[in-house]
Amino acid sequence: MHPVITAFAASPDRGRGLARDMPVRWAFEEVGQPYDVRLLSFAEMKQTAHRTLQPFGQIPTYECGGLALFESGAIVLHIAQNHTGLLPDDPDARARAITWMFAAVSTVEPVITQLENTVYMERDKPWFFERLPLMEDLIRIRLGELSERLGTFDWLDGTFSAGDLLMVQVLRRLGSSNLLSEYPSLCAYIARAEARPAFQRAFAAQFAVFNSARTQPTLHDV
Repeated sequence: MHPVITAFAASPDRGRGLARDMPVRWAFEEVGQPYDVRLLSFAEMKQTAHRTLQPFGQIPTYECGGLALFESGAIVLHIAQNHTGLLPDDPDARARAITWMFAAVSTVEPVITQLENTVYMERDKPWFFERLPLMEDLIRIRLGELSERLGTFDWLDGTFSAGDLLMVQVLRRLGSSNLLSEYPSLCAYIARAEARPAFQRAFAAQFAVFNSARTQPTLHDV
């Protein structure tokens, strides 16, 4: 029996591979684990059946046997801990990789999503153009620190790990801004990760869902 994850039936990211099921798909591909996907509409995400699995009405969720999980970072960690390929065997290196997973979702991502929320929800507010540079400067601080730590290395701590997977997925959220262009080492870091066959397969799988939803006939077409 394959694990089952949930994903958007019509993703708001317009096929850019940014929806929260993307890192879970990528993790499955890195460890060579087959999985199934149950697509949900926005209405279905808010219904009791889904909220039983995900109390906040979001995606993704993970189900396998009697285990149900939510939160993409937690699901990636579970996959990495139970399959070879995303966490080192050495206990200390393994602990460091997990630390980078937490750094991605707890230290780097919050300032990026704060900028996203500002752009999407406050653009019409009188303070928007004063607030925007402040949000961007907070991101620059984190990107500068991360770039300095990465240096000339390919990955954050030796070989590619779940820490890199989550960090790259977080950084990819800045693709529509010019902030990343200020940090060539981070751009190269993202490019290396996106060139991995596992990433390519995960991206293609998520894009196929977007493409299918985009080509479905509407009431106007029928």
